[in-house]
Amino acid sequence: MKRTVKIGTRQSPLALWQAEHMAELLGSRNPSCTFVLVPMRTKGDKLLDVPLAKIGDKGLFTKELEIALLEGEIDLAVHSMKDLPTILPPGLIIGAITRREDPRDALISRQGNFFSDLPRGAIIGTGSLRRRAQLLHARPDLNLADLRGNIDTRLKRLDQGDFTAVILAAAGVDRLGLGERITERLDYSISLPAIGQGALGLEIRDNDEEMAGIIRGANDAETSCCIRVERDFLRTLEGGCQIPIGAMAQIQGGKISLQGMVASLDGHRMLKDSISVDKTCPGDLGITLARKLLAQGADEILNKIRVGDC
Repeated sequence: MKRTVKIGTRQSPLALWQAEHMAELLGSRNPSCTFVLVPMRTKGDKLLDVPLAKIGDKGLFTKELEIALLEGEIDLAVHSMKDLPTILPPGLIIGAITRREDPRDALISRQGNFFSDLPRGAIIGTGSLRRRAQLLHARPDLNLADLRGNIDTRLKRLDQGDFTAVILAAAGVDRLGLGERITERLDYSISLPAIGQGALGLEIRDNDEEMAGIIRGANDAETSCCIRVERDFLRTLEGGCQIPIGAMAQIQGGKISLQGMVASLDGHRMLKDSISVDKTCPGDLGITLARKLLAQGADEILNKIRVGDC
């Protein structure tokens, strides 16, 4: 008889697409297993009428899945890596990280305006403080408005005229076959992505050697290395509570480079820097860059945000 593997996932269309994609990929590599989805609703899915920054809880989109994993109700959980806290519950590990898709933020404009061409006072929808801070830093004349819900919901609100444009993760839009809706994929000089954006993580129990073997082939070594560096950066800054922190690690030629950003909520103050090392020994690259920004005053920015909003 085939081994049945239960995959935990959120219930949103994008999360289900991602879980189904992983079930197909893992199934092709493990013909002795049958993969079934176990959809769940997380706290972040239930509180759609509250801005993410006001909920103030890590693991908004992962906690329920992790509880089910620890209790043996599922065998693995599929997450967007940008949703996974840098410190996992005891007993759980990230067993594999998939090849990263386009990590950029995407501008979808109702009138087809690029970011630089948006009219003064344009209303931009986003649920991310990271995006809000960076967009205001580049264009303080814009009006940033809170926007929650799945991709379809956000696009419907755009189409009905609630916003001039919305900002979404390009990878999610692409995965749902909606890439033609994207007006502009924002350059990193405008908006550094969230840590891990564009990649999927497979979370398993740390003592489940069988599952570790089943999912091992889904891991992309370069992506895994880059995201580990980004997560080191975020963890060193103690990012949480929807604090405006962005980072992007890339391997090009023989180097691995990391760009990092910390900003005030209004985007008025922003610290951004980058470093690179030989790709064969990234070591503490993320920690080093985080400490560099802290020495430049990032701790002052973060402390003010934590006192006021967390």
